[in-house]
Amino acid sequence: MTNLLKIDSSARRTDNSESRYNSISKQLGSWFVDEWMSCNHPDSLIQRDLGLNPPSFISQEWIASVFTSQERRTPEQHALLEESDSLIDELDQADVIIITAPMYNYGMPAVLKAWFDQVVRIDETFTFDLARGDFPLEPIMSGKTLILLSSCGEFGFDPGGVREQMNHLGPHIGVISKYLGVENFYEIRSEYQEFADSRHQESLANARKEIIKLVNRLS
Repeated sequence: MTNLLKIDSSARRTDNSESRYNSISKQLGSWFVDEWMSCNHPDSLIQRDLGLNPPSFISQEWIASVFTSQERRTPEQHALLEESDSLIDELDQADVIIITAPMYNYGMPAVLKAWFDQVVRIDETFTFDLARGDFPLEPIMSGKTLILLSSCGEFGFDPGGVREQMNHLGPHIGVISKYLGVENFYEIRSEYQEFADSRHQESLANARKEIIKLVNRLS
């Protein structure tokens, strides 16, 4: 059995009376999960919608708690890390992580950054050892696959595209996912949303085709 963890991060829902207000990235995620489950039943799925239930931002007290050894933490510090512990436990169980994310201001939504800050944690998801020289961080988890399903208002964010240097969503997640134990990273993107023309519809249709191909490849 494969364990899936789906993290949604759009502020938009998918049940608006006008479909044009619905989240495209969440729609991509639903397509992926439906396709996966039809091919791999009965795999397990944990779903977390950060747009509806945002993680807490980390604080100075949170950082102090993280860098205090577990046996020396106060009850208040243990309580402060309960949310992080729960999110890391979900991550630890996952074989496949699906992150759905719109591009906000050329980067990830704040709620998704907050989630990463809660789960990328010393001695929980990575170790730090200066004996390793200039690269002291190493992930603890391993063997995970991450699929980023993203949506953009503009276009040309792929390598070689006209907006490649403006893409701070996929490359950022690709780098930081190493510390989630991710060894295989894929991104499928829908573009042209703000143009609302045939190019957007074509991009969305192509994204769905790519989802089907990727699920078949990974199944």
